[in-house]
Formats: sequence, C-alpha cells, structure tokens
Amino acid sequence: MKNIIFLGFFLLILSCKTDKNRPVEVKIETELGNIFIELYVDKAPITCENFIKYIKNNKFEGANFYRVVRMDNQLNNDIKIEVIQGGLGFDVEESPYPPIKHETTLETGLLHKNGTLSMARAEPGTASSEFFICIGNQPELDFGGKRNPDGQGFAAFGKVLSGMDIVRKIQQMKDERQMLINPFEIKCIGLLK
Repeated sequence: MKNIIFLGFFLLILSCKTDKNRPVEVKIETELGNIFIELYVDKAPITCENFIKYIKNNKFEGANFYRVVRMDNQLNNDIKIEVIQGGLGFDVEESPYPPIKHETTLETGLLHKNGTLSMARAEPGTASSEFFICIGNQPELDFGGKRNPDGQGFAAFGKVLSGMDIVRKIQQMKDERQMLINPFEIKCIGLLK
C-alpha cells in the first residue's frame, strides 16, 4: 500500500513538472479569423512571461496590427524584412509595465523563421508591448543581423501554429510608409493552455 501511495505521489509530481514544460498556446482573434501561436516559455522565459502578463491582465485590450513591412514599402532600407507589427501602438504614452531584459537569439537559440513571434524594440532592453510576426525567414533580425545597427537582433519567443494566411492578408493591407491606413483590430488575445 505504501508503494502504491508513493508511486501515485511520484507520478503526480512528474505530471506537474511536465505541465510546466508544456508549451503555452495563444489565440489572437481577428475579423479575418484566428491566429494560433505557441510560446517558447522554456527558451525565452522573460519575454514569454511579459507577453503572458499583458494577456492575463487584459492589457492588450484595444490592441491592433498597425505596421506592415513588405518588399515594396521599404525602398530606402538596404536590409529588407517582411513582418506585421502589432500591440498597443506607437502613440501609447506609457506602457502598462516596464520594459524587459533583451533575450537575444544567441541566448535562446530561437531564430526568426517564417511565422516567428518576436518583440519590437528600440534599444536593447526597451521591449514592452509591441510584437511582430515574420513572413518568411528573416535572419537579419537574429543576433548578428544587420537590420538593427546594434547587432543584438530581436527577441524571438514563439511561432504561429496556424493562421499564416491571415498574417499574409494583413501584410497586404493598404499602408502609408509601412503604417496601415486603417489599423487592423485585434479583437482579443487569449491563453489556451
């Protein structure tokens, strides 16, 4: 009987540990459909914790996709990328939470591939609420890449599981100097697991 109780207790502890290591999934609801994303909490814990905090505390209420970068709208950039960017927007006076430490792709091992979710930033350590999704592989956004002059790259922390068709539709919306003429509403960002 003691062995059965011990075995049950051991399995319970093991299952709790497994759950903590299980990926976290997020749903971004839009009028075009849903984008499902997996967060890499084990590889980019600081960045994921920040994103989850915004979700759990409803801080993404009123968020939208507002910036689209395509080959045809960055003529003056030597290093070209393709992304859509969203969050609370550039015009938010102050983010609800302080910026977070920059987790480079060198540290996390995550790369900016098609569907990668990453944090927008100015200087390293300034990321807070703004994020972007890569369309196609974007190695110039990784550590050592040349898109940002400091060479630190951006903090990748998740990937799109489904909904890249929606991401591509958003990317093709009408813009003026990469900013959407009509920002595209994010109805809700919620945790699934």
